[in-house]
Amino acid sequence: MTAPDLNLLITLDVLLREGSVARAARCLRLSPSAMSRALARLRETTGDPLLVRAGRGLVPTPRALELRERVGHLVQAAEAVLRPAETLDPGRLQRTFTLRNTDGFVETFAAALLARIGEEAPGVRLRFVQKADKDSTPLREGRVDLETGVVDDTTDPTLHSRILFQDHWIGVVREGHPLSAGKISSKRFAGGEHILISRRGRSSGPVDEALLAFGLTRDIVTSFGGFSAALTLVRESDLIATVPERHTSKLRSGLHSFALPFEMPPISVSMLWHPRMDADPAHRWLRHCVREVCA
Repeated sequence: MTAPDLNLLITLDVLLREGSVARAARCLRLSPSAMSRALARLRETTGDPLLVRAGRGLVPTPRALELRERVGHLVQAAEAVLRPAETLDPGRLQRTFTLRNTDGFVETFAAALLARIGEEAPGVRLRFVQKADKDSTPLREGRVDLETGVVDDTTDPTLHSRILFQDHWIGVVREGHPLSAGKISSKRFAGGEHILISRRGRSSGPVDEALLAFGLTRDIVTSFGGFSAALTLVRESDLIATVPERHTSKLRSGLHSFALPFEMPPISVSMLWHPRMDADPAHRWLRHCVREVCA
């Protein structure tokens, strides 16, 4: 079956509205003969004469009268689809967004973000899910609208991203730990027992690379895939954790934090989204809110 020429809908709409081949031709900037040929095609397609001569003019058939309003609505709907999106009114938005984050982000930023969203768009709901790995499948499949994390060479290059803030590494111990008092040297830091935090299950990390420059190694007693569990263990032991300062600010409440006695490269925490969401007005608004809350 041959697909119908949908351009004929526009022609039919104008013909039925004007009731004249000549006037319809002027509206569509066609010659009268081209419009007459279009009317002939419409008659063949619909199986109805649509407009018949009565005296000097044309009058619509019952089928044309039946189609006139329906065709008008169809053309208006098609034009609305092809127009640029209207300016978003957050106050009228009804939508649920899913955000995927590593632990620490929700504890540090969620309260301020929810307050901002609630003030501007009371009909919007945020759903936070744990980011256990860097797999971009949830973003590609639309199960996640936005995620936060560090962009590196393993990040899907098709994703869009924007830096939210810079963070840097600090050491954390329980109150009363030997490292909570006195000057901390690289040797003194390396001499303690440590927790390695790695979502990829690695046996060493950036801290170990930094210590090697001083000819030092540290004793890694255990490892965790996230900050929350590691800092919980820090509270109950003499273990040392190295974490990003801003990302874990709420998780470190009641613990002793200290500057590392050696240089570590800063961390750039970004938000990431799938390209299909880039032009969506509601998604753009959400990204703006997240960016301002994290700024």
